[in-house]
Amino acid sequence: MTVTVRPGGPDDAERVAALLRAAGPLIATPELVRWQLTGAPAAERFGLLVAEADDGLAGVARTGLLPESGKPGWGFVNLVVHPRERGRGVGGALLAAAEARLAGLGVRRAYARVVDEAAAVTFAERHGYRRGRRSLLLGLDLAAAVLPEPSPLAAPVRLSTAADLGDPRPLYEADLDAARDEPGDVGMVEISYADWRAAYWERPDLDRELTTVAVVDGAVVAFSVALTDGRDRYQSGMTGTRRDWRGRGLARAVKDASLRAARAAGHRTALTVNDAGNEAMLALNRWHGYRPIAAEYRYLRDLRP
Repeated sequence: MTVTVRPGGPDDAERVAALLRAAGPLIATPELVRWQLTGAPAAERFGLLVAEADDGLAGVARTGLLPESGKPGWGFVNLVVHPRERGRGVGGALLAAAEARLAGLGVRRAYARVVDEAAAVTFAERHGYRRGRRSLLLGLDLAAAVLPEPSPLAAPVRLSTAADLGDPRPLYEADLDAARDEPGDVGMVEISYADWRAAYWERPDLDRELTTVAVVDGAVVAFSVALTDGRDRYQSGMTGTRRDWRGRGLARAVKDASLRAARAAGHRTALTVNDAGNEAMLALNRWHGYRPIAAEYRYLRDLRP
């Protein structure tokens, strides 16, 4: 089999999205792929590599920098090989090209998401990657789920949506505060409002009508971000509460409201990714009926000293 690796472009978006959907359940749309190529923050230096084989598109590698880490020379490489093409050299060819691109960007440490499957783990470790934190992919049959009754909110807290905010700066401020102690291998530093808008608010899969916020006197004190595929799939982004407002059930309230709105809008499958060590969020997701359907590790490799 002949494998050819080349840079991907907007014209590849339809096929890339289809491949990503074939490989896993998380949201992947042509619109999101095009946005990553043309609208993602410039500091990320996002790049897509595609592997073509005899049967067509065989795999993709998404690469770039991690500007929010505050660490110069940190980047990412995430490979996906079509299930029918695995074990045929596609992953190795993509990884070599991806690491060459990262080296050209000055990356010294590369992070990769690796599914918790024997072949994928063996591949990563054979190429010098070291295991980091574990995450769980959780799923919920939203159409059939019996969601628990929501707890009443005490005044002056009220629930609203991101679409009602007008100016999203209060959500930005809440996101920064909640993310300061979010577990993960890559610590994040504060980003500017302009960069946050470009990275999160403008992404095409953000559903502002389903993204739910708890508001007090104009300030967002808790939020649950909703991503959707425009069809029937709903994915939770970050759910967080400002540190001074924790312990009042607000994360549960915003997530519950978002899930109920998603079901009313016709979404049938709910997904979320949960750090395996974040017991508080795992408990919240179990309370809503989510169950593990897959897992992945963050792997890292030092490309050069």
